[in-house]
Amino acid sequence: MIFLIKILILSIRIFSVDSMDTYESLEANNKINERYASGFLSQYPPEKAFQILDAKCNVCHRRKNKNRIFTKVNMNTWANDIYEQVYVRKRMPKGNKIRLSSLENQELLSWISSIKND
Repeated sequence: MIFLIKILILSIRIFSVDSMDTYESLEANNKINERYASGFLSQYPPEKAFQILDAKCNVCHRRKNKNRIFTKVNMNTWANDIYEQVYVRKRMPKGNKIRLSSLENQELLSWISSIKND
């Protein structure tokens, strides 16, 4: 009976150590993936711009202006209008609840500049 308990304890230790190694390697892999993803996004302004448009603009547009919901397909066609409303007229985003951070402003401008240069 003691022999079976020792085997059981030993097997639990082996599996727990193995699972911890697996967990640690998964964590390391996730950190590497996040680093590559952030590098990808910083080199690809349309992806970041869409994330901003979806999080900051589509929130209201879905309720109040369904004709101008931004998607990855149509967002480039609206780039000039977005520039005018956000940076020239300073009408968007409306209200005090949603604001663009300075980083989001820069990322949108970077995307709009890349569209105008193409």
